[in-house]
Amino acid sequence: MKEQQLNLFDFEDTYSLFSLLDNEFLPNEYFEVEYKSGKGGFPKELWKTYSAFANTNTGIIVIGIKENRGGFDIEGLSDEQIENYKRQFWDGCNNPNTISRNILSNDDVRVVELKGRKLLGLRIPFANRTERPVYLTRNPFGNTYKRNYEGDYRCTENEVKRMLADSSSELQLDALILEHFTIEDLDPTSIRHFRQLFASSRSGHPWHALEDGELLRKIGAYRVDRKSRKEGITLAGLLMFGKEDSIKDQDALSDYFPDYRERLTTDEKIRWTDRIYPDGTWECNLLQFYLKVWPKISSTLPKPFQLKNDERVDETPTHIALREAFVNAIVHTDYSLSGNIIIELDTEKFVFSNPGTLLISLQQYYAGGISECRNPSLQQMFMLIGRAEKAGSGVDKIMTGWRDSHWRKPFLELEGQPDRVKLTLPMFSVIPDATLQELETIFDSVGNLTPDELTALSFCLIEGSISNQRLQYVLNMHSTDITNLLKKLCTDGYLESDKNGRWTIYKVKTKVDTSSQKVSTLGRKVDTSVKVAISIEDTNSSGFTNKKLATSDRKVDTSDRKVDTSKKMATRLSREDLEKEIITICSQDYLSMEEVANQLGKSIDYLKNKIFPDMIKNGKLKKRYPFTHNHPNQGYKANDEHLEDEN
Repeated sequence: MKEQQLNLFDFEDTYSLFSLLDNEFLPNEYFEVEYKSGKGGFPKELWKTYSAFANTNTGIIVIGIKENRGGFDIEGLSDEQIENYKRQFWDGCNNPNTISRNILSNDDVRVVELKGRKLLGLRIPFANRTERPVYLTRNPFGNTYKRNYEGDYRCTENEVKRMLADSSSELQLDALILEHFTIEDLDPTSIRHFRQLFASSRSGHPWHALEDGELLRKIGAYRVDRKSRKEGITLAGLLMFGKEDSIKDQDALSDYFPDYRERLTTDEKIRWTDRIYPDGTWECNLLQFYLKVWPKISSTLPKPFQLKNDERVDETPTHIALREAFVNAIVHTDYSLSGNIIIELDTEKFVFSNPGTLLISLQQYYAGGISECRNPSLQQMFMLIGRAEKAGSGVDKIMTGWRDSHWRKPFLELEGQPDRVKLTLPMFSVIPDATLQELETIFDSVGNLTPDELTALSFCLIEGSISNQRLQYVLNMHSTDITNLLKKLCTDGYLESDKNGRWTIYKVKTKVDTSSQKVSTLGRKVDTSVKVAISIEDTNSSGFTNKKLATSDRKVDTSDRKVDTSKKMATRLSREDLEKEIITICSQDYLSMEEVANQLGKSIDYLKNKIFPDMIKNGKLKKRYPFTHNHPNQGYKANDEHLEDEN
């Protein structure tokens, strides 16, 4: 009788076995597990996965398990096979004809047991920048692999060349001297702006007395090569101060195109509410791009009144975090690639995306304190004008600054084909009140969930789906514990899993959403003279639900609210009646969406996603700040013409 296949949850117990052997065996970061059958001998395809994990991020190879569609067969290994496979593996690691570099230690090879059968586990660490690429045989071209959602893929010649360029011991790509370019290719206005910012940031610095040419040498915008005696402006100088035509010259960066995209509207017909890109109306160097974009994105953050040494401080830790993320995207971009910097702002998040790869591991990135900058001259220029932190502290500033606003933790994503690094900074709290209200609407109760379970469920509701990988950016838990948490939420009926390719995705278990029918009276301020109809559900013996109506006299506090509540508020409102109630509530003054939601007994998400956008689009409501969707003091008021219609 054939042994029953393990399902995904059962098999993930393997992670626990690795962890029990040594807590340091698995890094506290995102990783992958690849399964190889050992039934037909040592799996030679293993070396491609070795290369892929080393060039992408840490991963684990388990020999002795065959992966099938929808499950796994535990084949196991005999003691003789284990010793034989160990020997073959170490022989290959130390043979440049097999793999270019051995990056493992003895602790990275372990024997574990699962369901009474022995397996061989191999941890492949992420190779250091100077060790990449890691490739098969002695030739990197055609024999270098990376990892994506489909598994191992062969790197293109250009990808290999970029890894070779990044591996140079002195990584200073922006120090390249550009032949046939002169100071005439630089914009005098941009140099003057830099001087002004420099003087404001470092008032007593001795470089202020230097002429432009000498200052450009000091900051790395102009360089003399001591060996060849060649001199000229550098790539950093052209990027920071260059004229548009010079930057986009065929001999420089013909594909250069920094792009700011703003979409602060829920109207699907409007693609962008604002956009800044090279359109011929401004010199699109990095300094001018920064000076144009920074006021746009920083203005979306609240600026509470603060005093320091009797002087007003307009910047909060969140502003510092946002600026650091912006400058990081600029100084870490690989400008040799065809893609460009893209800064995106919508109603709920900032996204900073730039071409290139992460020069350190994800674990090192989140730990902070380690900096590998692709363009150190650009980094120095932004530091001189007070727009960048010292090396190694940038990520710390981003994380602590965002935490200061009690917003969700920023998370970094690495994309391939083409290589891009994308940092997302969400602008809403970990568990918004509206999300809790929505969960209470969907489920009978979420009060018995642990804080971590509630966070996972909330994220799933907000983002539409969740995965173990995504939660590793949110919860301070090992991936094994996250697996057990997700399993419990599925067992208890809160989540359902969906195997999608190589990944397991979890979604909120579908139930009838009665959020548009139920009215919560918690925290409501309603007129005392009004009788509120409350729906009471009664389930009879046959399982059908009967609706009964009970009336209750409710006290209403209208001391600070000018609301006409002469109409009776029923628990079941049609869409038309609901909009009429909103127009009545918003008839006198601008009210926040939260205030309207409290009066109606609806969740903010319900109003935000289903009601308010259409009412604004149809001219029934107007915004206090019409061009800024997420203004901290945003309010909504009924348009006069629709108010007259109601009256």
